[in-house]
Amino acid sequence: MRDITAKVNSLRTATAQAILRVSPETILMIQENRVPKGDPLAVAKVAAVQAAKNTPQLIPYCHPVPLDFVGVDFELSTDQIRITATTKAIYKTGVEMEALSAVSVAALNLYDMLKMLDDEMRIETIELLEKQGGKGDFKQTFASRLKAAVIVISDTVAAGKKQDRSGRLIVQRLETEGLTVPYYQTVADEPDTIRAVVQNYTSHDAVDLIITTGGTGVSPRDQTPESLAELFEQRLPGVEEAMRSYGQLRTPYAMLSRSMAGTIGKTIVLCFPGSSGGVQDAMDALFPAILHTYKMLWGGGHEQAKTLASSSASSAQE
Repeated sequence: MRDITAKVNSLRTATAQAILRVSPETILMIQENRVPKGDPLAVAKVAAVQAAKNTPQLIPYCHPVPLDFVGVDFELSTDQIRITATTKAIYKTGVEMEALSAVSVAALNLYDMLKMLDDEMRIETIELLEKQGGKGDFKQTFASRLKAAVIVISDTVAAGKKQDRSGRLIVQRLETEGLTVPYYQTVADEPDTIRAVVQNYTSHDAVDLIITTGGTGVSPRDQTPESLAELFEQRLPGVEEAMRSYGQLRTPYAMLSRSMAGTIGKTIVLCFPGSSGGVQDAMDALFPAILHTYKMLWGGGHEQAKTLASSSASSAQE
């Protein structure tokens, strides 16, 4: 099985379809309730629900998914039965295989109950019509790539006594997400220095995103939140909650983090923990959905077209 522990729960939906080709006489017998084995549609519906719920037992590489809904519908026309199944779950992985299993088993049950009546009957298609809720649904597109700065806040790294891992991890992940990272630097845990570096990037719209790593714990030298709180024009408490709740599911130490998020002008500032594990969790929790913030920062709102947001991005970076 694929490792999905890093994924974030979201509402996942899928709709699949199967078409069973039958004779007009068979359709008429179903409509008039004259099928010897009973109502085939009712039996096929129950079978479809059971198949969706038991998909991992049928397909070994499928993860067990806590399904919240399985809907099955039948549409009878002159010479075919169209079977449609919709599945929903709030989970880390999609439910398309559950929907496909549902329509497949429904078609097989109809075939079994009708085969004595129709020698020419055949299952013609089984296909996925739609799926939603995966990470790809939260991807954001921009006319030009967003620019980011990564600031490593650590006395030991700044003094050259320790190699930076967390900052480099952030750079690599941002580039994977489609951003450019022209600025990377390390500074000591000094409030004035931290503020000065962040203000330098935000005062002339040099970057769209700043991520700091380090200084969010509770040691005497952990001063990143206090250093930047006064610079934030807006706090993003939901982003902070998302980081901590995601981390808390993986380690109880996440509750000790004082990670912050906010905006300064058109720049988003994210303050991550200093550990590489904390950074990995924060990136997994926030990206790519956090990039939707730019639509609102640029005045486009939630429903504004991506092209408008992209145009604003270009203006902000000029």
